Amino acid sequence: MNRGESERDRLVLSIATEPLDALARDLVSRHGIAAVAGACRGESGSPQVPEAWVERMALAPVDRVLDAGAAAGARWITPAHPAWPAALGDLAGVDDQGAAPWGVWVRGEGPLEVDRAVSVVGARSCTTYGAEVAGDLGADLADRGWTVVSGAAFGIDACAHRGALAVAGRTVAVLACGVDVPYPQAHATLLNRIAHEGWIIAEHPPGSAPHRHRFLTRNRLIAALGAGTVVVEAAPRSGSLNTLRWADRLGRSSMAVPGSVLSQQSGGAHRAVREGEAVLVTSADDVAQELDGLGWSDRGATDALTDDSRRLHATLPREGGVTVGELVVLLDASLRQVRAGLALLERRGHARRADGGWIALGPLPG
Repeated sequence: MNRGESERDRLVLSIATEPLDALARDLVSRHGIAAVAGACRGESGSPQVPEAWVERMALAPVDRVLDAGAAAGARWITPAHPAWPAALGDLAGVDDQGAAPWGVWVRGEGPLEVDRAVSVVGARSCTTYGAEVAGDLGADLADRGWTVVSGAAFGIDACAHRGALAVAGRTVAVLACGVDVPYPQAHATLLNRIAHEGWIIAEHPPGSAPHRHRFLTRNRLIAALGAGTVVVEAAPRSGSLNTLRWADRLGRSSMAVPGSVLSQQSGGAHRAVREGEAVLVTSADDVAQELDGLGWSDRGATDALTDDSRRLHATLPREGGVTVGELVVLLDASLRQVRAGLALLERRGHARRADGGWIALGPLPG
């Protein structure tokens, strides 16, 4: 099957099913993408799929969706595409079914730049303090050459985007709807500016509405695109903490900005720090220092490895594979440290998943 056919089959699945549909993932694992896509198109001799999937495809055939994307200035890309963000591939190994998207729509000019990105999220109903901190973080990180990733929501998200744009920096908005849907409506101007000066990403077809459950599935993309995630103000039940948990599962750096102990809007962020789910940061300098410790240098070096990552590499076998849990015991390290180290080694091509665990690849540079 050629790349074009695979891209169309993946688009079919993105139209017919929701991102984390367990049945869809199971059918694909047993029958393959092409067979399940064929079933969604109503082709005979394919595995049986829910009638709702076939109905969705009948209402939104591939060519019509592609035309809608082109009209919006968006393009559909999949893992086979040269512009595919490699960071999204890390979602495939998060659980048994894998949480990687079938593909994403990208609206923006020029190649998508997320090789060095930081995700900044937080409360929609933020305080003046939170808005100022998020704006400063967005501007300072962008000024250092980082791409600022967020969700274009009210509050912290919008402030982070605007901060990056204020210094002519790069920013990415990840939406829970179609890339052509201005949501929230009040951010139509902001989203158009991001599309012209940065990029808008969504895994749902153009025209898709922002249903509530899609915000939680969207959060995993925000977490995956960043080398780390910073939460600026989050109440104890904030959806931003969901993004933070995805970052932790992916081995990314999880960070939180402290607020007033009297502010309910900072209660979730404070708890994340107290329970060891996030590192406390107060500025872009702190964020850069945390990411430098994971091998992300402000200079953008591609071979920067920490002492901890070198020790982890030396512990990995050359064959057979060792699990993350076993590495935690062998290295007397935290789960977050091990996951972060493995993610770094994998990015640098020094480790990979094998036999249900991890193995080392090649010698490390001196």
